[in-house]
Amino acid sequence: MRKKVDDRIRTLIENGVKLRHRSMFLIVGDKSRDQIVNLHYMLSKAVVKSRPTVLWCYKDKLELSSHKKKRAKQIKKLMQRGLLDAEKVDPFSLFVESGNITYCLYKESERILGNTFGMCILQDFEALTPNLLARTIETVEGGGLIILLLRSLSSLTSLYTMVMDVHERFRTESHSHAAARFNERFLLSISSCKACVIMDDELNILPISSHIRSIQSVSITEDPEGLSERERELKNLKDQFHDDFPVGPLIGKCCTMDQGKAVITFLDAILDKTLRSTVALIAARGRGKSAALGLAVAGAVAAGYSNIFVTAPSPENLKTLFEFVCRGINALEYKEHLHYDLVKSADPELKKATIQINIYKQHRQTIQYLRPHDHTKLSQVELLVVDEAAAIPLPIVKSLLGPYLVFLSSTINGYEGTGRSLSLKLLQQLESQSQMPSQGADGNHSGRLFKKVELNESIRYASGDPIESWLNGLLCLDVASYIPNISRLPHPSECDLYYVNRDTLFSYHKESEIFLQRMMALYVASHYKNSPNDLQLMADAPSHHLFVLLGPVDESKNHLPDILCVIQVCLEGQISRKSAIKSLSEGRQPFGDQIPWKFCEQFQDNVFPSLSGARIVRIAVHPSALRLGYGSTAVDLLTRYYEGQLAHFAEEDAEQVEEPKVRVTEAAEKVSLLEENIKPRANLPPLLVHLRERHPEKLHYIGVSFGLTLDLFRFWRKHKFFPFYVGQIPSAVTGEHTCMLLKPLNNDDVEVGFLEPFYQDFRQRFLRLLGTTFHKFDYKLAMSVLASKINFAEQEHELTVMNGDLKPTNKLLTPHDMKRLEAYTNNCVDYHMILDLVPILAHQYFQGNIPVTLSPVQASVLFCIGLQNMDVGDIKEEMKLEREQILSLFIKVMKKLYNHLYNVVADEIDETLPRLKIEMAPLSISVDEELDQAAQEVMEKMKAKTDDGILNPEYLQQYAIVDKEGEFEKALQNGGVKVSASGIVSVKSNRKKMGKLGASQETNKSKRKGKDGEKPKSNKKKRT
Repeated sequence: MRKKVDDRIRTLIENGVKLRHRSMFLIVGDKSRDQIVNLHYMLSKAVVKSRPTVLWCYKDKLELSSHKKKRAKQIKKLMQRGLLDAEKVDPFSLFVESGNITYCLYKESERILGNTFGMCILQDFEALTPNLLARTIETVEGGGLIILLLRSLSSLTSLYTMVMDVHERFRTESHSHAAARFNERFLLSISSCKACVIMDDELNILPISSHIRSIQSVSITEDPEGLSERERELKNLKDQFHDDFPVGPLIGKCCTMDQGKAVITFLDAILDKTLRSTVALIAARGRGKSAALGLAVAGAVAAGYSNIFVTAPSPENLKTLFEFVCRGINALEYKEHLHYDLVKSADPELKKATIQINIYKQHRQTIQYLRPHDHTKLSQVELLVVDEAAAIPLPIVKSLLGPYLVFLSSTINGYEGTGRSLSLKLLQQLESQSQMPSQGADGNHSGRLFKKVELNESIRYASGDPIESWLNGLLCLDVASYIPNISRLPHPSECDLYYVNRDTLFSYHKESEIFLQRMMALYVASHYKNSPNDLQLMADAPSHHLFVLLGPVDESKNHLPDILCVIQVCLEGQISRKSAIKSLSEGRQPFGDQIPWKFCEQFQDNVFPSLSGARIVRIAVHPSALRLGYGSTAVDLLTRYYEGQLAHFAEEDAEQVEEPKVRVTEAAEKVSLLEENIKPRANLPPLLVHLRERHPEKLHYIGVSFGLTLDLFRFWRKHKFFPFYVGQIPSAVTGEHTCMLLKPLNNDDVEVGFLEPFYQDFRQRFLRLLGTTFHKFDYKLAMSVLASKINFAEQEHELTVMNGDLKPTNKLLTPHDMKRLEAYTNNCVDYHMILDLVPILAHQYFQGNIPVTLSPVQASVLFCIGLQNMDVGDIKEEMKLEREQILSLFIKVMKKLYNHLYNVVADEIDETLPRLKIEMAPLSISVDEELDQAAQEVMEKMKAKTDDGILNPEYLQQYAIVDKEGEFEKALQNGGVKVSASGIVSVKSNRKKMGKLGASQETNKSKRKGKDGEKPKSNKKKRT
């Protein structure tokens, strides 16, 4: 039976084609597929050009196969079973066979990015997510149609309770009921969109789309050539630069006025050739950023630039850029294979993406892809292009900048990461630097020039597209305008934490919607990576809760308070021991409960998952209130709330923590679809509840998981959170390691100190991995994670010496090692002699076994050399110190460690030190006895000499002078005796020598006598 289609549907489609605006249809019913043919026919009649292309997205299987032969078999079987009407097969099968249809699974939707279609069909509503919705709708050109197919529903409010596929991921063992709040808000938002129509499968418009009643056909003003005002401006711009090379041919490839102006700005910086400019291109999704960059790179090639590097998160993101580079150089009369060649990636994961263009028309020129993390490999670069800078971590983007021409492009709002942190932080910094140029050595200003270009005009569709406005509002994509300026910042002690009721927040009431947009604006401004799926997680996940920090609220004024801080919390734990043991034995982790499962895996502990806790998913502070203590206040209040310090309820009341159930459907269930009128719910609970008025859940701990950075880690450690896990594999997107921390709460069931042994075990493991996996960690971050003590009191040092607590160290260091250490501390050998000992000493010191106080910089040098295996050159780069300073600090550290070790184990070292063995027999008598014996021998010798006459007085008389002094005086007075230089005078003696005793003496005397037998006279000398 033929039926006339409602004229309002045709009018909506025709108006969209005239204005280059998209239209959207939601068709409810099992036969909704049959109406696609009619809508496609109406669109084809309205569009002047060829038949619109179609994108058909589905979950896992189509009702009719996309393969021609398989589809014929399916139709035949369905007709045999009586499930298909032969009359209705023809139009649809004809449409499928003749239409230019691209089929795409939802899980493969990334491959359609960058493509453009005239119609998009989305079936399997339960498989849709916000990300998929944005990704697929954005591929539709102006004047095109978006069609959503729903199965038969008794009431549209059935969507409020529909189980979505993504809910499976939201459920955990202790939180199994997911509410479809996002679907409710989605349906209510469609009812307010002027270009959206909800129909049944017979194209009857439902009452919820009452706004279409008054739709009128529009007329547009065009000039004689059929051009609109913006198109005329673009044409004039192209005519103006037509004869300029290389600007003219490149401007000719631009599609919008904004894009043309952006390309001119890029070319100005390129032709300047001072290489001192940074140009940032900021735009929303679908504005032609990548195309503009590609045309600018083509201009750089024509200007003679030799080394051009292009970077993006993945080469696949550069498909459009490289395509427009080729279009640009082709317009400049370059020929492929003759003047340039394309190099494709050999990596199968990159699907033959272009990674390099080699040009050799004038001279050797290269356009090459470089991974963002390989920024150290940039050499001799003249132009660096960073596409999708919002998806690259901010520190890496900063490290990419250098003394060369830099082009940046970033998406400030969209579904693939908003990039607000880039625009708020990096671009502001670059702008301030350009306004205050530094004075160069040559007297010229050496500061960099900074330009920012914005693209507002969409390429796929015209400005003011209602579908774009609806999608931005639904998914909170364009929230930059929702960050209000705070007139007065209250003191953190005046602020209070409030619980946000999610039923009211996602009810689509006007005030609730503004509050939601403000909350998401803080998320976007504070976190580098955001996704529309985060919105569905906030809305539907049963274990998630939202809190906001507000200043003093004046209830007399009827306006929403300023949000200073948002905290999103996920309740975890309460997992049965049976599930924990099963997970450990199978080696897998279910969705959700991140901290319990990770703790269970790391320590092989099956008791911890049974505890209940809360994981802080996100904490976002207002951009104008950063580092003022609001985040700390919010965390402290949240901790006190879960410890039961804010709310005081009776025990029997505290058991009931469940939120009051809100009735989901307000419409009468017996009303048909054609009579049903959907409105936002009434009688909702208050949006904000003070924590004193809400029962806290009974928790044992609070945890947090984030990408490890120094500032974030110090923030959580300041609040007494202890790390228990650091991922060994960095994130492919951010380059950061995942870190998880815990803080035990005061609870009667578990002791607060239960975490201490696990924390010490984590420190030991982290310490061992510093030389390998975490070798490239920033030393400040690694020392903060390890949190070793470096200041010790004298009592601890003395106690260690008295107790001899360093016995393990003595076993690790041999006596020879100690001697080498001593030699180094005495400057007798080079530091290379003791490098093998430094890791041992560093491990012992940072474990607290050597209580020696070191300054922070001394501890850092020991940490880098001993634990991270850095050489002096690496430390010089890391710590910005000179080599001599590092070695000076190092020897001071070694002296302190050696002195302490020697005081403790010196005796043992001397005892155990191996030496050459020499046999020495002990004496049989004591020292006193030996001295007495020697004295006796001396006395006997003296006595023997006396007895022998040598010392006999009578014997000495033979040398006496007869008249004593008289002879001397006489000799001196008369001058008869010559005085020698030595002062000795000789005087004759008249005495004869006495004979010696003994026969031998007499014999000798007789030999010396003369013939007369007389002795010779002797002379006596005496000093004057």
